[in-house]
Amino acid sequence: MRLTVGGRVASIASDSAPTGPGKEPFPLEANASVVCRLRVNQDVRECAISPHTTLLEALRYGLGLTGSKQGCDKGDCGACTVVVDDQPVLACISLALAYHDGPAITTIEGVAEGGRPHPLQDAFDLAGGAQCGFCTPGILMSAWALLRRNPAPSREEIAHALSGNLCRCTGYTKILEAVEQAAARLREGPRAV
Repeated sequence: MRLTVGGRVASIASDSAPTGPGKEPFPLEANASVVCRLRVNQDVRECAISPHTTLLEALRYGLGLTGSKQGCDKGDCGACTVVVDDQPVLACISLALAYHDGPAITTIEGVAEGGRPHPLQDAFDLAGGAQCGFCTPGILMSAWALLRRNPAPSREEIAHALSGNLCRCTGYTKILEAVEQAAARLREGPRAV
């Protein structure tokens, strides 16, 4: 049987899922606990999880990275967005085991540069793009991924990139303005940071 999660495919036998060539198989019993090794924020971290643990649960409860929020638990709100190999991923509907020994995962905790807020974080503060703040980490991650792919996005491209992130407070205008401001600042170069 093949399981596809987050664009990654894992082959699963009836009682185990391989972790790679020459490695121990994962038990798939519902109450089993396995050690999952994730590459998060440029570091390799391990946590004990069950086979049905989502990436969001592994990050928040296994690794203590609580920046990604647990909102709808069904992929509708975007509060759980993380970036996997430069692509936004809804962590609440992705299984953690699909990322074992896998791609680079970046959470909101990994966005700051040299202990200073990323220009996106500064722009959200200055433009009033965050109000209650619950959705903000997911929106920041979607915007961060966009700006890594496209340093000069149009307002329409920004709106499209953030279309999977819901905000009930701001009305989105200030969020779009903040991303535009951050893009301009990032194009100015390192002195602007």
